[in-house]
Amino acid sequence: MAISIDTFFLDPDSQGTLQSQIQQMIAQGILSGRYAKGEKLPSSRKLALHLGVSRITVTLAYTELLSNDYLTSRGRSGYFVSENAPEPPKFEPLTHREDTVDWNRAIGQRFTGGSTPAKPADWAKYKYPFIYGQVDKSLFDHTNWRMCALQALGARDFSAMTADYYDQDDPQLIEFILRHTLPRRGIVARPEEVLITVGAQNALWLTAQILLTQRRTAAIEYPCYHALRDILNQSRCHLSQVPVDRDGLQPDLVEDGTDVIFATPSHQCPTSATMPRGRRKSLLKRAKELDAVIVEDDYEFEMSFLDAPSPALKSLDDEGRVIYVGSFSKSLFPGLRLGYLVGSEPFIREARALRASVLRHPPGHIQRTAAYFLSLGHYDALVRKMGKVFKERRSVMERAINEHHLEIAGRGVFGGSSFWMRAPKKVDTQHLAARLAKQDVLIEPGHSFFGPESDERNYYRLAYSSIPSERIPEGVARISMQIEELMRH
Repeated sequence: MAISIDTFFLDPDSQGTLQSQIQQMIAQGILSGRYAKGEKLPSSRKLALHLGVSRITVTLAYTELLSNDYLTSRGRSGYFVSENAPEPPKFEPLTHREDTVDWNRAIGQRFTGGSTPAKPADWAKYKYPFIYGQVDKSLFDHTNWRMCALQALGARDFSAMTADYYDQDDPQLIEFILRHTLPRRGIVARPEEVLITVGAQNALWLTAQILLTQRRTAAIEYPCYHALRDILNQSRCHLSQVPVDRDGLQPDLVEDGTDVIFATPSHQCPTSATMPRGRRKSLLKRAKELDAVIVEDDYEFEMSFLDAPSPALKSLDDEGRVIYVGSFSKSLFPGLRLGYLVGSEPFIREARALRASVLRHPPGHIQRTAAYFLSLGHYDALVRKMGKVFKERRSVMERAINEHHLEIAGRGVFGGSSFWMRAPKKVDTQHLAARLAKQDVLIEPGHSFFGPESDERNYYRLAYSSIPSERIPEGVARISMQIEELMRH
């Protein structure tokens, strides 16, 4: 029996040479029992074509497996799993264990059941991944990041990597943020007004824990970032949803009695709306009337390839009302989980104490590596490179969207990495996404941005951060075709 060639694929996250990855892929298949003794492998030519590698690479991998007796060669017949290949390990079946704990009673507070959707872990295996927030590894500067990580491992930086900062942060990273990152947003701050966080979401959680109680009211945008809604629901505060329009959050709709206003003025999530300067001043005025605090999430401001981004809302704040949330995760890579809070010293003091009680501080080696990557200019070079590529992809996607008569509900004024889309009213985009996944296409349904009680089912988001330009037209065509089929039924 021949092994189907479709069972062979290279993991995009695997390390090592292509030859070693192919060897590992086949050896694991044998050791797991998926490839049985005597089964025939694809020819080196077919497997090379399927994997997109050179034939000599596959031949060398086969030769190495042959020498280790994982495979055997039968003249002109090809390669087969050897009769002497290692046996898959045999495990004794585990005895079934019954919990005696009544977890329904034991759990005092639940965090499951939120509105944040699960994203497929294998998104990179899809040919048309219009998925938001994932890194395109072809764009990332692996070489210089590796060099910075090695530099941070050196004897000179030994204490930065190994020391317990307790409630403090890497001074080199703080210095770069104060001298380079914040001035670009029009913000001036002191070291006592900055705190490093484990990404922007951690910053939002710290903020909610400090500012909100069951008796206080938080205003959020509608639609909004679903993880923020979950964080605020967990805080048990009163929640007020403020509709957004083409200019973002509408200050005059913020209810009396609001204590904290969460906003994304530069790049509204998910509509991509940018709040004009006049409305930003109106929002500050409304916050003053309410004696409220504003939490500004300034994500994706670096992806400004169409026009320069507006100065941050905090740059217009002369009363200390704005708490600023920034992140390096979106522009570097999401797994970095490195963000920062900027606010008045009394607030940062409390945030620092809360962070210390939960996780002390983000890993010192990660902070120092990021500090080197930023200060040596690699970060700015990476952002420029990403901006050029994203601009091209955006142009290709916009042409494809127009060609197939799909509707754009929101697009960023200065760039960004996605389009906010609206399907015909009768189309449920969760159903659409399930159909498209079978066509090798991933989209992000928009229902979670509106909340579980909403009947808004026809919105979706298309990101171009993780898909090469040449695949965009066919992917958009498949989306259009599936929408047409759903409309016919």
